[in-house]
Amino acid sequence: MFDLFSGEHRQTTHRDTVPMLVSTTVHLLVFGAIIAVPLLYINSEYPQVPHMLAFVAAAPAPPPPAPPPPAGGAKSTAARPVPTSGRDAAPVETPTDTKPEAEVDVGIERGLPGGVEGGVPGGVPGGIIGGLPSEIPPPPPPPPPPQVERGPIRTGGEVKAPALVRHVAPVYPGLAMQAQLQGVVILEAVVARDGRVEDVKVLRSIPLLDAAAVDAVRQWQYSPLLLNGKPERFIVTVTVTFNLK
Repeated sequence: MFDLFSGEHRQTTHRDTVPMLVSTTVHLLVFGAIIAVPLLYINSEYPQVPHMLAFVAAAPAPPPPAPPPPAGGAKSTAARPVPTSGRDAAPVETPTDTKPEAEVDVGIERGLPGGVEGGVPGGVPGGIIGGLPSEIPPPPPPPPPPQVERGPIRTGGEVKAPALVRHVAPVYPGLAMQAQLQGVVILEAVVARDGRVEDVKVLRSIPLLDAAAVDAVRQWQYSPLLLNGKPERFIVTVTVTFNLK
Protein backbone atom coordinates (compact mmCIF):
# COMPACT_ATOMS: atom_id res chain seq x y z
CA MET A 1 0.00 0.00 0.00
CA PHE A 2 2.77 2.32 0.84
CA ASP A 3 4.14 1.62 -2.56
CA LEU A 4 0.97 2.92 -4.25
CA PHE A 5 1.18 6.25 -2.45
CA SER A 6 4.83 6.63 -3.01
CA GLY A 7 4.57 5.72 -6.70
CA GLU A 8 6.97 2.91 -6.48
CA HIS A 9 5.90 -0.47 -7.73
CA ARG A 10 7.48 -3.58 -6.44
CA GLN A 11 7.34 -6.54 -8.76
CA THR A 12 5.97 -9.81 -7.41
CA THR A 13 8.34 -12.62 -7.59
CA HIS A 14 7.58 -16.06 -8.97
CA ARG A 15 7.88 -17.48 -5.48
CA ASP A 16 4.71 -15.64 -4.29
CA THR A 17 2.62 -16.59 -7.34
CA VAL A 18 2.64 -20.38 -6.85
CA PRO A 19 1.16 -20.39 -3.34
CA MET A 20 -1.58 -18.05 -4.45
CA LEU A 21 -2.61 -20.30 -7.31
CA VAL A 22 -2.67 -23.32 -5.03
CA SER A 23 -4.78 -21.48 -2.46
CA THR A 24 -7.22 -20.30 -5.13
CA THR A 25 -7.60 -23.82 -6.51
CA VAL A 26 -8.23 -25.27 -3.06
CA HIS A 27 -10.89 -22.64 -2.33
CA LEU A 28 -12.61 -23.36 -5.63
CA LEU A 29 -12.67 -27.11 -4.93
CA VAL A 30 -14.08 -26.62 -1.44
CA PHE A 31 -16.73 -24.23 -2.72
CA GLY A 32 -17.67 -26.62 -5.49
CA ALA A 33 -17.95 -29.53 -3.02
CA ILE A 34 -20.22 -27.43 -0.77
CA ILE A 35 -22.59 -26.82 -3.70
CA ALA A 36 -22.43 -30.34 -5.22
CA VAL A 37 -23.07 -32.42 -2.05
CA PRO A 38 -26.63 -31.02 -1.32
CA LEU A 39 -27.50 -31.50 -4.98
CA LEU A 40 -26.60 -35.21 -4.74
CA TYR A 41 -28.87 -35.67 -1.68
CA ILE A 42 -31.74 -33.88 -3.39
CA ASN A 43 -31.43 -36.01 -6.52
CA SER A 44 -31.44 -39.23 -4.44
CA GLU A 45 -34.73 -38.26 -2.77
CA TYR A 46 -36.60 -37.71 -6.04
CA PRO A 47 -38.74 -40.72 -7.16
CA GLN A 48 -37.48 -42.64 -10.11
CA VAL A 49 -39.59 -42.24 -13.19
CA PRO A 50 -40.51 -45.64 -14.64
CA HIS A 51 -39.58 -46.37 -18.17
CA MET A 52 -42.50 -45.78 -20.51
CA LEU A 53 -43.40 -48.60 -22.84
CA ALA A 54 -45.11 -47.74 -26.05
CA PHE A 55 -47.28 -50.30 -27.82
CA VAL A 56 -47.98 -49.96 -31.46
CA ALA A 57 -51.25 -51.57 -32.65
CA ALA A 58 -51.20 -53.41 -35.90
CA ALA A 59 -52.99 -51.83 -38.79
CA PRO A 60 -56.51 -53.27 -39.45
CA ALA A 61 -56.96 -55.72 -42.26
CA PRO A 62 -58.10 -54.21 -45.55
CA PRO A 63 -61.83 -54.64 -46.37
CA PRO A 64 -62.82 -57.52 -48.68
CA PRO A 65 -63.13 -56.67 -52.34
CA ALA A 66 -66.51 -55.73 -53.71
CA PRO A 67 -68.56 -58.62 -55.19
CA PRO A 68 -68.44 -58.96 -58.99
CA PRO A 69 -71.38 -57.67 -61.02
CA PRO A 70 -74.19 -60.18 -61.72
CA ALA A 71 -73.86 -62.43 -64.72
CA GLY A 72 -75.58 -61.52 -67.97
CA GLY A 73 -74.73 -57.86 -67.83
CA ALA A 74 -77.91 -56.97 -65.95
CA LYS A 75 -78.05 -53.34 -65.10
CA SER A 76 -78.78 -52.26 -61.58
CA THR A 77 -81.95 -50.26 -61.20
CA ALA A 78 -81.21 -49.16 -57.64
CA ALA A 79 -79.21 -46.10 -58.69
CA ARG A 80 -81.77 -44.96 -61.24
CA PRO A 81 -84.34 -42.64 -59.62
CA VAL A 82 -87.95 -43.44 -60.29
CA PRO A 83 -90.06 -40.36 -61.01
CA THR A 84 -92.93 -39.95 -58.62
CA SER A 85 -94.82 -37.28 -60.58
CA GLY A 86 -94.97 -35.90 -64.12
CA ARG A 87 -95.21 -37.50 -67.51
CA ASP A 88 -92.54 -40.14 -66.85
CA ALA A 89 -93.94 -41.21 -63.49
CA ALA A 90 -94.53 -44.95 -63.12
CA PRO A 91 -98.16 -46.02 -62.57
CA VAL A 92 -99.02 -47.10 -59.05
CA GLU A 93 -101.07 -50.28 -58.83
CA THR A 94 -103.68 -50.48 -56.07
CA PRO A 95 -104.21 -54.05 -54.80
CA THR A 96 -107.84 -55.15 -55.08
CA ASP A 97 -107.64 -58.37 -53.04
CA THR A 98 -106.76 -56.76 -49.72
CA LYS A 99 -108.55 -58.12 -46.69
CA PRO A 100 -109.40 -56.15 -43.57
CA GLU A 101 -107.17 -56.91 -40.66
CA ALA A 102 -108.70 -59.20 -38.08
CA GLU A 103 -109.53 -57.56 -34.84
CA VAL A 104 -107.27 -58.66 -32.02
CA ASP A 105 -108.87 -59.18 -28.69
CA VAL A 106 -106.50 -57.61 -26.19
CA GLY A 107 -108.59 -58.82 -23.25
CA ILE A 108 -109.40 -56.88 -20.17
CA GLU A 109 -107.03 -54.67 -18.28
CA ARG A 110 -104.47 -56.65 -16.23
CA GLY A 111 -105.71 -59.85 -17.85
CA LEU A 112 -103.69 -63.05 -17.78
CA PRO A 113 -102.80 -65.34 -20.71
CA GLY A 114 -105.17 -68.26 -20.91
CA GLY A 115 -107.80 -66.57 -18.70
CA VAL A 116 -111.36 -67.87 -18.50
CA GLU A 117 -114.67 -66.14 -18.85
CA GLY A 118 -115.83 -64.53 -15.65
CA GLY A 119 -112.32 -63.77 -14.38
CA VAL A 120 -111.67 -60.68 -12.32
CA PRO A 121 -108.63 -58.34 -12.20
CA GLY A 122 -105.98 -59.70 -9.90
CA GLY A 123 -107.13 -63.33 -10.22
CA VAL A 124 -104.79 -66.29 -10.49
CA PRO A 125 -104.64 -68.88 -13.30
CA GLY A 126 -106.70 -71.98 -12.63
CA GLY A 127 -109.07 -70.18 -10.23
CA ILE A 128 -112.72 -71.07 -9.70
CA ILE A 129 -115.27 -69.19 -11.81
CA GLY A 130 -117.18 -66.88 -9.51
CA GLY A 131 -114.55 -67.07 -6.77
CA LEU A 132 -114.61 -69.06 -3.58
CA PRO A 133 -117.79 -69.18 -1.47
CA SER A 134 -117.85 -66.94 1.57
CA GLU A 135 -118.53 -69.86 3.86
CA ILE A 136 -116.77 -73.18 3.55
CA PRO A 137 -119.39 -75.95 3.39
CA PRO A 138 -119.08 -78.72 5.96
CA PRO A 139 -117.48 -81.92 4.78
CA PRO A 140 -119.86 -84.63 3.60
CA PRO A 141 -120.81 -87.24 6.15
CA PRO A 142 -118.84 -90.47 6.03
CA PRO A 143 -120.48 -93.32 4.17
CA PRO A 144 -122.29 -95.85 6.31
CA PRO A 145 -120.35 -98.99 7.11
CA PRO A 146 -121.14 -101.92 4.87
CA GLN A 147 -123.71 -104.27 6.26
CA VAL A 148 -122.26 -107.57 7.29
CA GLU A 149 -124.45 -110.55 6.70
CA ARG A 150 -125.31 -111.94 10.09
CA GLY A 151 -125.43 -115.64 10.52
CA PRO A 152 -128.57 -117.40 11.76
CA ILE A 153 -129.44 -116.87 15.45
CA ARG A 154 -129.56 -120.01 17.55
CA THR A 155 -132.76 -120.25 19.54
CA GLY A 156 -132.85 -121.31 23.15
CA GLY A 157 -132.64 -119.56 26.49
CA GLU A 158 -133.75 -115.94 26.11
CA VAL A 159 -134.35 -116.31 22.34
CA LYS A 160 -137.44 -118.45 21.95
CA ALA A 161 -138.22 -120.23 18.71
CA PRO A 162 -141.19 -118.83 16.81
CA ALA A 163 -144.39 -120.82 16.55
CA LEU A 164 -144.66 -123.64 14.04
CA VAL A 165 -147.49 -122.73 11.71
CA ARG A 166 -147.27 -125.71 9.37
CA HIS A 167 -146.42 -129.27 10.44
CA VAL A 168 -145.99 -132.17 8.01
CA ALA A 169 -145.81 -135.71 9.43
CA PRO A 170 -143.08 -138.00 8.10
CA VAL A 171 -143.86 -141.00 5.89
CA TYR A 172 -142.94 -144.21 7.67
CA PRO A 173 -140.54 -146.17 5.49
CA GLY A 174 -141.87 -149.64 4.52
CA LEU A 175 -138.57 -151.39 5.23
CA ALA A 176 -138.52 -149.88 8.74
CA MET A 177 -142.11 -151.07 9.29
CA GLN A 178 -141.20 -154.60 8.24
CA ALA A 179 -138.22 -154.51 10.59
CA GLN A 180 -140.47 -153.17 13.35
CA LEU A 181 -138.05 -150.23 13.67
CA GLN A 182 -139.12 -147.19 15.61
CA GLY A 183 -137.42 -144.36 17.50
CA VAL A 184 -136.64 -140.62 17.60
CA VAL A 185 -134.53 -138.76 15.05
CA ILE A 186 -133.10 -135.37 16.24
CA LEU A 187 -132.54 -132.72 13.56
CA GLU A 188 -131.22 -129.13 13.37
CA ALA A 189 -133.11 -126.91 10.96
CA VAL A 190 -132.04 -123.52 9.57
CA VAL A 191 -135.10 -121.29 9.00
CA ALA A 192 -135.07 -118.32 6.58
CA ARG A 193 -136.42 -114.81 7.32
CA ASP A 194 -139.81 -115.71 5.81
CA GLY A 195 -140.16 -118.83 8.02
CA ARG A 196 -139.29 -121.49 5.44
CA VAL A 197 -136.80 -124.24 6.31
CA GLU A 198 -133.63 -123.78 4.28
CA ASP A 199 -131.43 -126.62 5.48
CA VAL A 200 -131.64 -129.65 7.76
CA LYS A 201 -128.81 -131.48 9.51
CA VAL A 202 -129.09 -134.78 11.38
CA LEU A 203 -127.87 -134.68 15.01
CA ARG A 204 -129.11 -138.13 16.14
CA SER A 205 -129.44 -140.70 13.40
CA ILE A 206 -131.50 -143.83 12.75
CA PRO A 207 -130.31 -144.98 9.35
CA LEU A 208 -133.62 -146.27 8.03
CA LEU A 209 -135.58 -143.27 9.33
CA ASP A 210 -133.27 -140.28 8.67
CA ALA A 211 -134.37 -139.61 5.09
CA ALA A 212 -138.08 -139.65 5.97
CA ALA A 213 -137.50 -137.26 8.90
CA VAL A 214 -135.47 -134.80 6.78
CA ASP A 215 -138.10 -134.75 4.00
CA ALA A 216 -140.88 -134.01 6.49
CA VAL A 217 -139.01 -131.16 8.28
CA ARG A 218 -138.14 -129.42 5.00
CA GLN A 219 -141.88 -128.86 4.48
CA TRP A 220 -142.44 -127.15 7.84
CA GLN A 221 -143.22 -123.42 8.14
CA TYR A 222 -142.46 -121.13 11.11
CA SER A 223 -143.40 -117.58 12.00
CA PRO A 224 -140.64 -115.00 11.26
CA LEU A 225 -138.19 -114.27 14.08
CA LEU A 226 -138.14 -110.49 14.66
CA LEU A 227 -135.05 -108.88 16.22
CA ASN A 228 -135.24 -105.08 16.71
CA GLY A 229 -138.20 -105.08 14.35
CA LYS A 230 -136.32 -106.88 11.55
CA PRO A 231 -136.77 -110.55 10.57
CA GLU A 232 -133.70 -112.71 11.13
CA ARG A 233 -132.67 -116.21 10.25
CA PHE A 234 -132.58 -118.68 13.11
CA ILE A 235 -131.65 -122.25 14.00
CA VAL A 236 -134.02 -124.56 15.79
CA THR A 237 -133.61 -128.13 17.04
CA VAL A 238 -136.52 -130.46 16.29
CA THR A 239 -137.30 -134.12 17.01
CA VAL A 240 -139.20 -136.49 14.78
CA THR A 241 -140.69 -139.55 16.45
CA PHE A 242 -141.41 -142.80 14.60
CA ASN A 243 -143.86 -145.09 16.44
CA LEU A 244 -145.63 -148.11 14.94
CA LYS A 245 -148.56 -147.78 17.37
